[in-house]
Amino acid sequence: MQLGEIIANTFAALLVMGVMAVVFLIAGKPLWPQYEAKMEILPPTDAMTTGSVKRSTRPKLPEAVDPRLVQPRPVPAP
Repeated sequence: MQLGEIIANTFAALLVMGVMAVVFLIAGKPLWPQYEAKMEILPPTDAMTTGSVKRSTRPKLPEAVDPRLVQPRPVPAP
């Protein structure tokens, strides 16, 4: 590689960087937008609006447990 090629490549690289800098300055916006955290404050729930469902919130469990259906607890391996 000769000295003239090195100088030409250096000037070409500087020219490309300068053109890119001018384009970014003219655009005025960053390439990647800055992400900002947005916090929303949730008001407490109103009992009148949430109480429209008349169904019980407790799970429906059987009155008695059949011991034949109960499985023994597994023993952990040592």
